[in-house]
Amino acid sequence: MKNLLLSCLAAASLALSFCFDKMPDAPASAGASAPALAEASLLAGLLGSRAPTPPNGDEPATVTASRDSLAYGYYAQTLGVHLAHTENQSLLQTITNWLGTPYSYGANSRRGTDCSGFVTQVFKKVYGITLKRSSRSMFSTVRRVARMDMKAGDLVFFRHGKGAIYHVGIYLKDGKFAHAACNGGVMVSSLHQPYYQHNFYAAGRVADTGPLSPDATPAETAELLSAAADARPE
Repeated sequence: MKNLLLSCLAAASLALSFCFDKMPDAPASAGASAPALAEASLLAGLLGSRAPTPPNGDEPATVTASRDSLAYGYYAQTLGVHLAHTENQSLLQTITNWLGTPYSYGANSRRGTDCSGFVTQVFKKVYGITLKRSSRSMFSTVRRVARMDMKAGDLVFFRHGKGAIYHVGIYLKDGKFAHAACNGGVMVSSLHQPYYQHNFYAAGRVADTGPLSPDATPAETAELLSAAADARPE
């Protein structure tokens, strides 16, 4: 009797073991993955992480537009200008990174820079263009543009009365320009400020259009050559 009972229990145990081994595990996997997916979604929302990039490497247009909008908003606030979200982001970012750099005559690094040093470094970084080292010699290589036609990236030049050009900056928008001032380092100023409004001379666009502005009059050409001959790094 005892042996019969043990045999029945062994058979029942074997049957139960067989049933559990063959039981489908899909429901268990689905149930376990739900909390994991919810947690990943929550972390993505809290951390503001970027959506996964598809295998082909193309980022969703909505993600790109959202990130660009945030970037332009930051640059607009930092530089104090209204942006159309079509400006060169590399230019805006590079200038923003240089803000606060102290003024240092004859230097051109983030540790210290003068006006022409700042401009040359920005143009090399953003456009891959090597400009001449002084504001006066820079002016000899630009195409002059009317003040009302200035665009972000144009150069603005200053001089005292009919004297030589002594200062240069990079135009942004809304009358604002970035420059390295001897009394404050790299900053954003306005052409409407009395000092800069009084000493503003001309605006120029860097392009492969020849050494002299095609709009220059003979008198301006002679004056320009004379100023360039006296050029020295600021």
